[in-house]
Amino acid sequence: MTAQPRIERTTSTCPHDCPSVCALEVEVIDGATIGRVRGNPRHSYTAGVVCAKVARYAERIHHPDRLTQPLIRTGPKGSGDFAPIGWDEALDRVAQAFKAAEAAHGPEAVWPYYYAGTMGLVMRDGINRLRHAKGYSGQFSTICTTLAWSGYVAGTGRLAGVDPREIAESDCVVIWGTNPVHTQVNLMTHVQAARKARGATVVVVDIYDNPTMRQADLALLLRPGTDGALACAVMHVLFRDGLADRDYMARYTDCPEELEAHLKTRDPAWAAAITGLTIAEIERFAHLVGQTKNTFFRLGYGFARSRNGAAAMHAALCIPAVTGAWQHRGGGAFHSNSGVFGLNKRLIEGLDVVRPGTRMLDQSQIGRVLTGDPEALRHGPPVTAMLIQNTNPVSVAPEQELVKRGFARDDLFVCVHEQFMTETARMADLVLPATMFLEHDDLYTGGGQQHIQLGLKRIDPPALCRSNHEVIVALAERLGAEHPGFAMSPRALIDATLTASRRGSLAEMEGDGFLDVQPPYERAHFLDGFAYPDRRFRFRPDWSKVPVAQDGPRGPAMPPLPDHWEAPLMSATDDHPFRLATSPARNFLNSSFTETPTSLAKERHPTVMIHPEDAAPLGIGEGAWVRLSNERGAVTLRATLFAGLRRGVLIAESIWPNDAYPDGRGINTLTGADAPAPFGGAAFHDNHVAIAALPSGQEAGFSSHGVARPPLCGRGVSASNGRA
Repeated sequence: MTAQPRIERTTSTCPHDCPSVCALEVEVIDGATIGRVRGNPRHSYTAGVVCAKVARYAERIHHPDRLTQPLIRTGPKGSGDFAPIGWDEALDRVAQAFKAAEAAHGPEAVWPYYYAGTMGLVMRDGINRLRHAKGYSGQFSTICTTLAWSGYVAGTGRLAGVDPREIAESDCVVIWGTNPVHTQVNLMTHVQAARKARGATVVVVDIYDNPTMRQADLALLLRPGTDGALACAVMHVLFRDGLADRDYMARYTDCPEELEAHLKTRDPAWAAAITGLTIAEIERFAHLVGQTKNTFFRLGYGFARSRNGAAAMHAALCIPAVTGAWQHRGGGAFHSNSGVFGLNKRLIEGLDVVRPGTRMLDQSQIGRVLTGDPEALRHGPPVTAMLIQNTNPVSVAPEQELVKRGFARDDLFVCVHEQFMTETARMADLVLPATMFLEHDDLYTGGGQQHIQLGLKRIDPPALCRSNHEVIVALAERLGAEHPGFAMSPRALIDATLTASRRGSLAEMEGDGFLDVQPPYERAHFLDGFAYPDRRFRFRPDWSKVPVAQDGPRGPAMPPLPDHWEAPLMSATDDHPFRLATSPARNFLNSSFTETPTSLAKERHPTVMIHPEDAAPLGIGEGAWVRLSNERGAVTLRATLFAGLRRGVLIAESIWPNDAYPDGRGINTLTGADAPAPFGGAAFHDNHVAIAALPSGQEAGFSSHGVARPPLCGRGVSASNGRA
């Protein structure tokens, strides 16, 4: 008789770069493998819900193409020729390369590079401890949050907002510039609760008819980059029709009279011509939010991923300050709670050994850095050695052709610590196999809610996989780097961090696995004042001094008050008349999950959406092979005809691996790395391109999925660029 498997249900935290940071219930089978993954019903934000891609995580953690042994390159870079190597020899070689780079050019020639493939603080951020202890080049992390956070904090002075669980107490919910059905499904749980209990009206503002927009009572389909015009026209109507809360503004804002005068000419007719909306749609939206005081503005990242993104975020955020929605339960705004956790990461990141004056290199400009651009290098030495964890820049970074050229340098040593053989790993000299989240201990926070959460080891990894922490500690020993954090286990680092932050202890948190740190109602609604010295919301921010993490002002001067701003490089040209946005796909998380069978089957192959009226004169039919091009390069993929976007707009849901395209060029071939105002960032939804049908017969030899060459060891990634 066959013995039944022993199934234990335990808790964890999703490690991926989604604002929801779901609390999980995980089935562990016979102590060795995982089964079903569910949302934890005892967690008040997750509320028992988890996205489909994480629910099938067993496909990923037990994938046959997962990296399970250290590898050394034996052929040309990018060839995929690797041979097994022992861990000690591999780590010795990394240390030797780092020492050689430092001897030749100084410590800044070494650039540890990472991002959010895991959101665990120990495994993600521990690389900074090695960086700081050795004086290696710093990383200015611009690829995800810089534009959005700058725009939000410009108004509030603090990266925080209304408790997102208050959505359930709202009578109107505005989902602006985010597609949570694809990217943060838990948000929709709370939206549906408001609908069911209160009959709440749901407004969605976006640039294409996506699954979230299809659930809206009022769907506002904009031209990309015109959110500021919509916000200004809404505020014009609020002032014009007596719906602005003048008492609230007098108490809590900086210059309401100046704003009102500025908006006199920004009426709905003006905005309709810019946005593509009708005057009636704008008037309806304005009256809805003006008359529904407990309107909750859920402001996403998507609409900030344009060169005017920070200004657009700020303009939308100004609306609840004009209506006074912040005063009401279920009203106000929320973008991210990343500023509420108050964790002291000195031990994790080695913040006590930071060397003043060490140069900061822009994460988004990795292509320029690696190809020797003097300005990108801050006029310092070349980067000749790298350790890469938790990210896949050859796929996700802008200016992909430059990135590839940089990684192909013979004088650049690269060690990639990964879970799958990504495009970046394929370009490495050494590839080290990494653990996954259920195979190590870590501590998590996330912007989309308000809990500090644990994710503890539940199963053993494949025998030769090592955690990020283990690799950093082993390299520190070989490099002579000194810091108390190198001598601590992940559990010890978690406990010490919680204790130093006055957030209890590991033992206290192990019971539930999470700690709710939501600020009091008055603080979350800024009823005790906004986070500027005068306690007032800024309609007129000083953009050069917005209190966010930054490396100094960049880009052109920004408009002083909310406005529609055509930032430089945004406008279409005769040669490149279409606007391309690379919005997130439902079954991928940036370049994560692109190796799992179900996600691949559901997404099928890379496509670009084009309006039928744009396609017809170009001779583009459904499923036709097309080429997108601009001054940065060209990408070949299939077209799909879709009327749910404005004419002149293209949507390519991403990020597919580069080898899913016939010529090996991924969608970020077309994305720029110029630094938008005020502090840089990556404008992933702001690319102007040409589109053309491929000449008949040119597609010969393409497979049904458009893949011209098979991946080396699966196309998987553990990386994320944080686009939500």
